[in-house]
This record gives sequence, C-alpha cells and structure tokens, in this order.
Amino acid sequence: MGKAVVLTAVVAVSATTYYLQSSNAATVVAPPPPSVAISAPLRRDIESRLGFLGQFSAVDRVEIRAQVGGTLMQIRFKDGEIVHKGDLLFEIDPEPYQIKMSEAVASLESAKARMTLATRQLIRAQELQRSEAGTVENVDQTAAERSAAQASLDDANAKVRDAKFDLDRCRIYAPFSGRMGTHLISIGNLISGSRAASSPTTLLATIVSLDPMYLDFDMSENDFAVFQNVRAKQKGSQAHMVNISPTGDEGFSREGVLNFVDNSLDRSSGTIHARAVIPNSDFSLTPGGFARIRLAVTTPQPALLIPDIAVLADQTDRMVYVVGGDDVATPRKVEVGDLRGGLRVIRSGLAPTDKVIIDGIPTVHPGAKVSPHDGSIQFQSEAAPQGTKS
Repeated sequence: MGKAVVLTAVVAVSATTYYLQSSNAATVVAPPPPSVAISAPLRRDIESRLGFLGQFSAVDRVEIRAQVGGTLMQIRFKDGEIVHKGDLLFEIDPEPYQIKMSEAVASLESAKARMTLATRQLIRAQELQRSEAGTVENVDQTAAERSAAQASLDDANAKVRDAKFDLDRCRIYAPFSGRMGTHLISIGNLISGSRAASSPTTLLATIVSLDPMYLDFDMSENDFAVFQNVRAKQKGSQAHMVNISPTGDEGFSREGVLNFVDNSLDRSSGTIHARAVIPNSDFSLTPGGFARIRLAVTTPQPALLIPDIAVLADQTDRMVYVVGGDDVATPRKVEVGDLRGGLRVIRSGLAPTDKVIIDGIPTVHPGAKVSPHDGSIQFQSEAAPQGTKS
C-alpha cells in the first residue's frame, strides 16, 4: 500500500514538471532583429597625400658671446623671454674702454695739430723756393714731414675707431627677434671676449628665432619617387604647400611651404631629408617639437567615405556590413585608405548606392536579419579642431 502511494506521487510530480516545461516552451519567442543605422557612403572629392612626422628647428640659433672682456655689470632680459632685434641683453664694465677711448682721442688731437703744422711749413717752403729764397732740399724735407704727420693722423684715427669698437661692444644687443635661453654667467663675473674668436670666449646665453620655423622630416625612397613625379606635373606655389598638425593639435589647421629637398638619398636609411618653412607669428611652435605633415600628391578626385567604426578587421583583410532589400546583413570585403575628415576612405569594394551599417555593429551577425533605420555620415573639417562639422 505504501509503495503504491509513493509511485502515485512520483507520477504526479513528473506530470506537473512536464506540463510546466511545455507551457514555458510555448511562451518562448525569438528576439527581434537588432536595430542598426544604415547609410550610403559619403561621396567627396579628395586628393591623395603623403604623410610624414617632422621636428621643428629654429631658422636662426646664435650663441651670445662677448667680443671684449671685462666684468659683467647688467643682464637686461629674463630667462626664456622673447626679445626683439636690437634689444639690450648684457652690459660689460665700460670704464677700461672709456680710458682707452680718451687716450685715442688725445692722440688724434695731437696728430691733427702736427698735421696742421707740417702743412703750413710745407706751404712756406714752397713759397720761399718759388721766390728763390729757399732750396729744393728744404721743400723735400717739409714734404716728408707732412707725409709723416699724415701717417700719424691716419694711425690716430684708426686707434679711435678701434677704441670705439671695443667701447661699443661693452653693450651686447639681440641680433634678431627670438626667445632667449637661460643666462649662463651671473652679474659680477669676469668674462673673456675675442673679436674673431681666436681665443676662448665666455658663452653668455643662446637665442633662437621663432618666426618662421623650420620643420625637418625624411621621405622614404618610394615617397620621394611619388613626390618627384607630382612636382614634375604641378606648377606654381601650390605644388610646394604642406599642411601640418603639431603635437597637441587635432586638426591640420596650419600651412607651410616646402622649401628644401636634399640632393641625395641617405644610403644607410634609404631616406632623403626635406624641410618646410612654417609661419609662427603666435610663437606657439617650439624648436624640438614634433608635428605631422601632409603633402598632397594628386588633384582632388571622387572617393567614397564611411565612419571608421564601420570597418571591421578580418584577419589581414577589412570588411563592412551591407544591408540588402531583404534586410539581411552581408559582410563585404573592402580596401581602405587613410582617414579624411574623421572618415575612412574606401578605395574599392563598395558602390555609391550600397547601404552600409554605420551604427549598432556589435549586435550584427553575418547573414542575419536586422532592423535598419536611416543614419547620416558627417564629414569633419580637417582644418578645424575636432568637434567642428562641415
């Protein structure tokens, strides 16, 4: 009797479980297709470019050294300050050179007096010789004395100029507008100077020019061949224009001019050195800083662009999802180019009428249905900071 009751309970439980599972199975519904945004590729005229990484350098860099020695009396700039051409930078004690200048001026006055006397004596000797009261020998002697006086006068003039040269060099001025480095000698120190740097001189500071700046970079042999081909076809200044994006900038808002390409390739690196000149009126660029460089190598031509997020990596290939009339997501292999205006250039694999999934991609499976809605592709101005649309 007990076994019968247990068996009846087991059957009842089994029946209840089967009923519940059947009921749950009946209520399970397949999930809806994922919602995705689709759009035709954006068509835009763009040019092919070469890209490089460059480093800024100063057009002019000068070591400030004294041409005369003495005690440093004044420093007229602050470290790192921007100065202008002709600004006073350093002052050396002028007193020894003022003494030398006074001596030279005194010698000049004496030479002038001697020259005046010798001239008068020569005139008198010539007058006496014409009246037969003097001799030819007397005329020759006074002429020689006048020549000696003239030589003394010339020497005195040279000594005055020499003394003035040294006195003027006690004040050191900025040779051009630029940014000063730190001062390397303090006030009160005795410094050495040399006019022709024939003896050791004291380095006082350095100054670098800021506007314009050089941007140095290297081209590979292949890029240089492309550049040469383009330069042979293009004429005018446009063939040498470059756009740059310094570190910290998000757009290529600055322009420059390519002004130098070296005359030979470096055998060890397989590159050739090039240089652009970049305006820097706001002094925001600094020697030693880096920037990306773009150099256009073709005229603008039609191209297709899609958001970079829509391009998926498939091992070594790239693919996008295309939605057909049956709302099925089909993978499509594409060949991609560089980024333009925040979008990826599609070189091949897409037609202008294809509907590409541009949002909702993580929920998509190849060959599965999707629920598409219209999206839009925005081209971002490359000359403006990120976030500005055009």
